[in-house]
Amino acid sequence: MARVLDLTTETGAYAARLLVEAGHDVVRIEPPQGDSLRRRGPFLEGAPPLEASADHHFLNAGKRSLTLDLTVEAGRQILLRLVEAADLVVANLPLPIKVNDLMQARPGLIFIGIEGDGHELCTAARTGILSITGQPGERPSVPGAHVIQAVVALHVATTASAALYAKDQTAQGQKIIVSEAECLVAMMEQAMVTWTTTGKSTERKGYRGAVTAVSGAFACADGYWMLSVPPSGDGWSRFVEWMGDPRLGQDGALGSEASRNAEKENILETIDRWSASQRKLDLVTQGQGRHIPATPVNTPLELTNDPQLIGRGFLRDVDHPLLGTMRLPVGAIAALRGAAPVRAPVLGEHSREILCELGYSDEERRSLMETGTV
Repeated sequence: MARVLDLTTETGAYAARLLVEAGHDVVRIEPPQGDSLRRRGPFLEGAPPLEASADHHFLNAGKRSLTLDLTVEAGRQILLRLVEAADLVVANLPLPIKVNDLMQARPGLIFIGIEGDGHELCTAARTGILSITGQPGERPSVPGAHVIQAVVALHVATTASAALYAKDQTAQGQKIIVSEAECLVAMMEQAMVTWTTTGKSTERKGYRGAVTAVSGAFACADGYWMLSVPPSGDGWSRFVEWMGDPRLGQDGALGSEASRNAEKENILETIDRWSASQRKLDLVTQGQGRHIPATPVNTPLELTNDPQLIGRGFLRDVDHPLLGTMRLPVGAIAALRGAAPVRAPVLGEHSREILCELGYSDEERRSLMETGTV
């Protein structure tokens, strides 16, 4: 598999993690004081400061950590020696070293640079994403869980995989620039097509669905659940029988999807009142038993204890030398390979190992550590 050098910030770190899942050897190059991911919350209680970031443990899982001061010439020279044995470099731009110097150090190198300021809120606004997220008639809502960065990283990982495949076929490297903004604009393609073909803007739907008339998220006793009543007359009949609401059941005018669309808000308010005192798993089980699409709106805590994710091996426990047992996702790509999850590295954990691979002597390694280069 390929040797990958990870010089990314938060925007590209997930791309490198996906390459780990695919079986590549990924070396994360961090400054001696640790990278920015180690300083991004949420933080684990009782953990050393630079090992406490939950984002670090997820996004850097399976990578090797080399600390390297790229602001000094000695650090840049070590990077060039690393590049000589690398297949792929993934980095956020700008870098403290010329990209052409990296390409010259390794003929056939694949370099992928991520271009953009990395500010999720500004990127989401500038690319139109905020115009279609949130409640109708209210201010736009920012997508949670750093999904903006994840979208960019997915594009980068796909690009990297394609470039590695092309290199296998042609033995040629490439210099590729991925634009954060363009990755997000790609998510707006359907909205732009809708406008150019119909003249209608894509409106924010909030917690209400848009595929069927009776759909959306509804409050219940222990959170929220999601429902989508089939548009067929039979689907509607099964639903009103389940609800047991005589008004809805006796109103023959609601037999068509068009009429339900006209009465949509009244129907949804009735469902809100009906489900308010019930538990979401009860509602979901009953709905699915009637062949009506329904699912719980799971919280992150509920996902970490989801019996299906654990039973299928997507979530597994791993041991950490400082934090004990941790539960980590294997990831879809790693699951296909049958690979076990590997924890994120302690800061600089593999520095000595990697310098040995590069041929540095014990004396040279000590000198580099004493000067703070690694």
